[in-house]
Amino acid sequence: MTTPARSPEATTAAPPANDPASFSRLPLSPAVLANLQQLGYERMTPIQAASLPLALAGADLIAQAKTGSGKTAAFGLPLLANLNPRRFAVQALVLCPTRELADQVTQEIRRLARAEDNIKILTLCGGATMRPQLASLEHGAHIVVGTPGRILDHLSRDSLKLDALNTLVLDEADRMLDMGFAEDIATVLKACPKQRQTLLFSATYPEGIATLAKKFMRDPKEVKLTERHAASKIRQRFYEVTESQRLHAVGLLLNHFRPVSTLAFCNTKQQCRDLVAVLQAQGIAALELHGDLDQRERDQVLVQFANRSCSVLVATDVAARGLDIAQLEAVVNVDITPDIEVHTHRIGRTGRGDEQGWAFSLASVDDMGRVGRIDEMQGTASQWHPLSELTPQSDEPMKAPMVTLQILGGRKEKIRPGDVLGALTKELGFDAAQIGKISVNEFSTYVAVDRSIARDALRGLNAGKVKGRSVKVRSL
Repeated sequence: MTTPARSPEATTAAPPANDPASFSRLPLSPAVLANLQQLGYERMTPIQAASLPLALAGADLIAQAKTGSGKTAAFGLPLLANLNPRRFAVQALVLCPTRELADQVTQEIRRLARAEDNIKILTLCGGATMRPQLASLEHGAHIVVGTPGRILDHLSRDSLKLDALNTLVLDEADRMLDMGFAEDIATVLKACPKQRQTLLFSATYPEGIATLAKKFMRDPKEVKLTERHAASKIRQRFYEVTESQRLHAVGLLLNHFRPVSTLAFCNTKQQCRDLVAVLQAQGIAALELHGDLDQRERDQVLVQFANRSCSVLVATDVAARGLDIAQLEAVVNVDITPDIEVHTHRIGRTGRGDEQGWAFSLASVDDMGRVGRIDEMQGTASQWHPLSELTPQSDEPMKAPMVTLQILGGRKEKIRPGDVLGALTKELGFDAAQIGKISVNEFSTYVAVDRSIARDALRGLNAGKVKGRSVKVRSL
């Protein structure tokens, strides 16, 4: 089921010169256009084509589009166009609902900012210690990306000054409202200069969005794309289950279809815990993601799943919001969500770009009303299949293809991905094809290695050196 990873932000077919989706039609500098070309941003996605001309013209914007539609570039390019690199003050603020999304946004804006020298971007999120953030703010920044609570903390300490702010972005505004951040967002907005551009991006348009827009935006333009994922890319199947069959049925699905990477959604934290216990007992590498995990645990779980060293991530909707996992082959709705819009967002995590994806939903008799509303929204009848057709395709346990190694040392020790890759390939002699994703955080570095070399790689790194110094390494 594995297909090559594709960027969700842009397609890569070279556009003809007169293509209305070409970035060259936008008022962007040659250096920015050259950088976009280098990054693979050949053609605008629908949300980019609809919103970028308005945002680059300086308009306030309310943009509604599905997850994975390329919205980071849709607000990142206008945000960078408004920057004066020579003015070392916070000129742009991006508010995100979760630390994971904030990290993704920071990384993407850094890529987009390569056309300019020395653009400094800071991520300010809860769950991280305050002291390093205070030290970074003292040295200044052009752009801040953060969660509402931590941004408020810094405003109250007067460590974050917004006098020079000219662009404010609310990313996944609907989820921030769902998570109870409405009051925090309003307080942050009041601390921003009135003369600014505000860009609001949201997957849905609840009443709270209209309230925010009316109070804090200036004659906002609205862009609404309600396109659905192509049915041919996401193959949906529904299975009728009793409550006692529900958790066992997930194992049947996994052993029948054997996807390498699966995101399973539960409606409650307890259901997450119960399902992980069931899957692990069957020898399936599964981890849970929900609100009871602390930030360190969340980070490690997400790294392992993104690294393909965990086959199944079992999550609640709030915990999984904003995650963008490449090559996600299957989504399992362990519980049918009461919110049909959420169902669309769940299944839309798979079948990205040119990839195919499976979406499996388990429904009891009590869930049939919800399934009926999903059918009505999608305009198609659900495809039902019996559990009896699910048979194990192999006696081999579903082991993840990769293993994640944690190196105790990160950006603070000036470790870079190339240092880790060099230690594994040049020093220890492993093939580069056996090394997966390398993530360097503040104090830790995570590297995915092929399961077949995991033990030797662990032993070799602990006995050798990274960036000329001895390091401690453990397997997650």
